[in-house]
Amino acid sequence: MKKVPLDVLMKVWIGIVFAFLFLPIAVVILYSFNGGRILFIWTRFSTVWYSAALGNSRIIEALSTSVQAALVNVVIAVGLGTLAGLALARKKGVWRGPYIALVFLILTTPELVSAIGQLIWMNRRGLENPVLRLAIGHSVFDTALVTLIVRARAAGIGETLEEAAADLGAPPWKAFQQVTLPIMLPAVVAGALLSFTFSFDDVIISLFVQIPGGTPLPIRILASFKTGLRGDIAAVVVMAFGVSLVSILLSALLLRKRGLRNGDQAAIPLPT
Repeated sequence: MKKVPLDVLMKVWIGIVFAFLFLPIAVVILYSFNGGRILFIWTRFSTVWYSAALGNSRIIEALSTSVQAALVNVVIAVGLGTLAGLALARKKGVWRGPYIALVFLILTTPELVSAIGQLIWMNRRGLENPVLRLAIGHSVFDTALVTLIVRARAAGIGETLEEAAADLGAPPWKAFQQVTLPIMLPAVVAGALLSFTFSFDDVIISLFVQIPGGTPLPIRILASFKTGLRGDIAAVVVMAFGVSLVSILLSALLLRKRGLRNGDQAAIPLPT
């Protein structure tokens, strides 16, 4: 009996894994174009559910809330994460090890634990702005993520150009503005895109910290499942998936083209 080459077996296995991961997504995308009243019984190709979704005021309101919260979250996460990442890459001291451990602890803490803690903190502080509650809740994880991305980029490029700018008389802020920030920009933009994506898609933290009048899109979708999966909800899920996919692809492209291509060796852990 002839043995099957190892590379063929590996390709078959990779194909099985990809089918397992992406076949459910493909099914949802396909059936979002089903024009029938019963979503899981195919009748005809139609875009009627996309029109219905875009004409649903509750969905549009939830989408607006999610986008606003994600943008505020990006400002917080990128602002804090960029400075923290640079400090971890440039400054030495006994504090660095515990701080890195804290960052990884934030990334690995179950969202349920973090959500309950944030709910208690926000209620005790009397924070009643729905968008700000969502943004702050999401920014805890995203700040840690941006910190590691920026740190990996900064550790890979060294300090030569910054030191040269200082030798030429540039003050620290001017050197940061004209030298450090342009070099770090791909990592910062990638972190911003990933932060937006994770905030836009978050369910667990959003479910805990949301208040009436500020329901984000993922929670609106989750609530709609109580009456069964409708065509307009499938269309919304596909559109949300498209937003997330574009953001992730752009961030991956930036990290690969401008960061990893230049020889950065530091690992950039991403959540599963």
